[in-house]
Amino acid sequence: MDELKIFTGRAHPELAEEICRELNVPLGRSEILKFTNDNSFVRINESVREADVFVIQPSCQPVNDGLMELLIMIDALKRASVRRLTAVTPYFPYGRSDKKDQPRISITARLVADLLQVAGVDRVLALDLHSPQIQGFFSVPVDHITAVPILAGYFAAKRLENLVVVAPDAGRAKMAREYARLLQASMAIIDKRRIDNQDNVVMDNVIGDVAGKSCLIVDDEISSGGSLVAAAETLARFGAEKIYAAVTHPILSGMAPQRILSSKIDELVVTNSVPVPEEKRNHKIKVLSIAPLIGAAIRCIHLGQSVSTVFEKE
Repeated sequence: MDELKIFTGRAHPELAEEICRELNVPLGRSEILKFTNDNSFVRINESVREADVFVIQPSCQPVNDGLMELLIMIDALKRASVRRLTAVTPYFPYGRSDKKDQPRISITARLVADLLQVAGVDRVLALDLHSPQIQGFFSVPVDHITAVPILAGYFAAKRLENLVVVAPDAGRAKMAREYARLLQASMAIIDKRRIDNQDNVVMDNVIGDVAGKSCLIVDDEISSGGSLVAAAETLARFGAEKIYAAVTHPILSGMAPQRILSSKIDELVVTNSVPVPEEKRNHKIKVLSIAPLIGAAIRCIHLGQSVSTVFEKE
């Protein structure tokens, strides 16, 4: 693996370092700063000629700074004559803006895909995209992996009785079905309607039996926490005994940690796809590492092996 090199921007260097330890390779040396005029600057401080390079950069605050760092780093690496360049986006920038569902708005996820390709990316490795169809925005290969086995494995070890996996809306039914398969559990779906752009939702009904059961709500992302808390309240209203949640991307914006703490949720389990600082953590929030998963996927790509082998043991 002497041609493998891994670089990172400033969004989540801790994750990149953990992935490097999984692969037993050093983190690539680079310099990233901002000039006094607020322009970003990137310099690669080692030779990358003919190397197989992976740049790890999730989308987290400040989102636009992180995206520009990623684009500039890709351009700098391409100009330094890398053999192949893969953008690793544990949380894809603007992934929720994946369709034109209102008049006169941008499909920003498609714009980000175009920007990455113009910058020179040869491949993309993404984790639990908000919409799998985002892969179709690219003309370069996209490896789409999931944290579901990691999160499901945690709950399998808890050996919860009378477990029901709950999709918070119809759009997450496929994800819930995979959790239910791995956990050998039944499944339910909450009837959800979003009424504005501020995470205000209406949940009137539950399709499936949750009375007296342990319920596991599954989703790809938690932002303000409004939808997840409302889902938990709905399940409690329908007689759920215990309520857990498994979410890949813990954005936890604003008062989300406090909402979780005071909610009907007994435990929220997330990954470190984005940083979860101490001030956003409490005794209800458990963070699992995706470094082994991403490290295994990078190894497969580098060695020309099928990325699906990462999940075959499941």
